Amino acid sequence: MTLPPAASLHQASGCFYPRWQALNDWLRELEPLWRPIPFMEPEPAWCQTHPELARWLEALTEEECQAWEERLPELSSVLAAHVPALARYQSLLEMPRLAADGGGQKAALAEVAAVDMPGRKRLQAGAFAAAVVPLRYPVLDWCCGKGHLGRTLVGQGAEQVTGFEWNGELVADGNRLASHYGDPVHLMPQDVMVDGLELPPQHHGVALHACGDLHRRLMKAGAQSRLPRLSLSPCCYHLTADDRYTLLARATLDHGPALVVHRNDLRLAVQETVTAPERVRAQTQRVSIWRLAFDTLQRALTGNQGYLPVPSHPARLNNGCFEDFARWAAGKKGLALPSGLDWQAWQARGEERYRQVRRHELLRHLFRRPLELWLVLDYAVFLEEQGYRVRLGTFCGRQLTPRNLMLDAVREGC
Repeated sequence: MTLPPAASLHQASGCFYPRWQALNDWLRELEPLWRPIPFMEPEPAWCQTHPELARWLEALTEEECQAWEERLPELSSVLAAHVPALARYQSLLEMPRLAADGGGQKAALAEVAAVDMPGRKRLQAGAFAAAVVPLRYPVLDWCCGKGHLGRTLVGQGAEQVTGFEWNGELVADGNRLASHYGDPVHLMPQDVMVDGLELPPQHHGVALHACGDLHRRLMKAGAQSRLPRLSLSPCCYHLTADDRYTLLARATLDHGPALVVHRNDLRLAVQETVTAPERVRAQTQRVSIWRLAFDTLQRALTGNQGYLPVPSHPARLNNGCFEDFARWAAGKKGLALPSGLDWQAWQARGEERYRQVRRHELLRHLFRRPLELWLVLDYAVFLEEQGYRVRLGTFCGRQLTPRNLMLDAVREGC
């Protein structure tokens, strides 16, 4: 796809490039702390270079570990005693709120009209809408599902909404909902990744949690089509066709050296979730212990000191025991298990590894938001280069969704 000529580097560097540059250099400096994946590496190299940090983390109780997960900014201040660069954590992540508190509740669809729309998604759409009013152009709802966001925006003044959605069943359901409630919303079956995609002119492109390459395509196609406004909240950055992430902005591409990020690294940016039900958390913990126990077992049996990935297990194993899981996993990996294994002892090894992983991951989780912001700041610089005035901030609190960053870009002269 050919994009309009980029602005000069001086223009591109006006607002967001310095922030991206500072964050890029900070992430590179601290790369040894966040690059290793604790689930795969029992003894990351930073345990040797920062032994006091490792001892502090591994001494945490389970209750303390969980409490710090909810207070990562404060944790960065505490750990700055061991890693001085962490003292810059909070200043690097400061972000304005793009909508007034309570605006999302007021802008959300009425519950009676939010058919097939979970309550959390209803409030997310309301918060998104509150952050983009007033609306001056017809709306293009990108990867719109059943058009819930478009219908929400109608309630905030959108006079016309066109929705692009590849799933024909969702398109049909969404058009029925719009017709039933008399909303000026029309959804179209459209694969937004096809070559030669044409966008309706003079529309305001919006996307709430379009994944990976989908939201990046909106920015590129929207800029190419010179849409007057683009508003998006990115999600699932790792859902991309490329193994290595390619920066979008010319200014960030020219920065040397830039952080090298692969698809698997991008998963870190989206690991945070709103607290799951106790039953789900307990099941997730149990399976994690089994996987770590099996990995410990296979290392002992084979002498292989690398992590051995195992595919997703069948649901029938969830209510079983570690022996059931280990025999299934061994079958999948072609590993012969000797007789007489002490399954309880190996599960205990897995429990100990899980305890260690939880504490090492606490350090790595500090870098979820910085890595996400590094990505989104690149988007902001790209949009500035394409002639947009860009706002970047949060549209709701993280308790509603951790994916609460929003880019709101208006083309100069519009």
